[in-house]
Amino acid sequence: MNVPEAREDALVEAATPVHDDAPEDAAKPGVALCLSGGGYRAMLFHLGALWRLNELGWLPKLDRVSSVSGGSITAGVLARNWNMLGFDGANVAQGFERAVVDPIRGLAGETLDVFAGLRGIFLPGSIADKLADSYDNHLFDGATLQDLPERPRFVFNATNLQSGVLWRFSKPYMWDYRVGKIEKPKQRLAVAVAASSAFPPFLSPLRLKLSESDYVPNTGDDLQTPEYMTHPALSDGGVYDNLGLETAWKRYDTILVSDGGGHFSHNKNVKTNWPLQARLVLGVIDSQVRAMRKKQLIGGLKAGLRKGAYWGIWSEIAKFGLDAPLDFRDDADALARTPTRLAKTDPRLQERIVNWGYAICDTAMRRWVVSGTPKPTAFPYPAARVCRRG
Repeated sequence: MNVPEAREDALVEAATPVHDDAPEDAAKPGVALCLSGGGYRAMLFHLGALWRLNELGWLPKLDRVSSVSGGSITAGVLARNWNMLGFDGANVAQGFERAVVDPIRGLAGETLDVFAGLRGIFLPGSIADKLADSYDNHLFDGATLQDLPERPRFVFNATNLQSGVLWRFSKPYMWDYRVGKIEKPKQRLAVAVAASSAFPPFLSPLRLKLSESDYVPNTGDDLQTPEYMTHPALSDGGVYDNLGLETAWKRYDTILVSDGGGHFSHNKNVKTNWPLQARLVLGVIDSQVRAMRKKQLIGGLKAGLRKGAYWGIWSEIAKFGLDAPLDFRDDADALARTPTRLAKTDPRLQERIVNWGYAICDTAMRRWVVSGTPKPTAFPYPAARVCRRG
């Protein structure tokens, strides 16, 4: 039976939701986890999702973790401390709280964006450089990309403002498919995370200092020339791909996406001053890019082109149609509206966002991936539940 033309076009679009000229084009068996941007809000939301994935024994199943912006902070901590997790016979990391939860909660109690901005203005070096130093001081202690595990492969995505496509940081290589590939990079992990989370215009760009000899010859498509190779200007990975989907979709047949990104709210009164208008325009662009990626992702999952699940900070548990979901009574919409900042977050708010990431990840996983699994008996932070419903 022939597929109707409109249906066929939808399948083609869903099959290729990303542009990717890197090799390994065919999807293969394996699991990729994508962590979106969204500042500390996303960092904490993803922490809750990782908490539930760990309980389900899914962390050792991951072949790739692809992240942008706030998601890259969470991924960076997981990558840096992977050897501290201590998996038991059920593939559950007994050291998860010490290795992942404690560092992320500690960082969420610090303000980085304002202080990095002030240091970048009054001291030598850029704001993004100061942000990288802050990440190093709080989380990574000088670790480089070569200190990361072989598996899963962690990919930290930034946007190259010179080439207009992704710049990917990973242990095997850094690569912009237009500019070229650098094998076994010794960049600090903090630099990769800072580039990925260099939100424009205040924290962007981060400039790498490279030489032409660092690149593998003939690995760039059309921009492997000195003016593009030596000082690439990198911005937040979410500028290009705010779900971190591109490096995962064409690689593996199972895709898990955790989306802690913001949500554009309509505005009756539009300010005419440039800074506030620029912020509004960035919000519209982010919302549009996110909506397009999400639509293509979910279309591909529904069409059976990939297995997996999507959950977002704006999702509604009831719409998943799961029998016996977690009874999450907090105001999820209010949590989702937490500002996109790298700013000190109240401890109770931290716990509520972690609980929400845990709850909605559990909902998506038990509905679409591990059906029949019993629901959890408690939230990560039971005392933080704020009952505002019914």
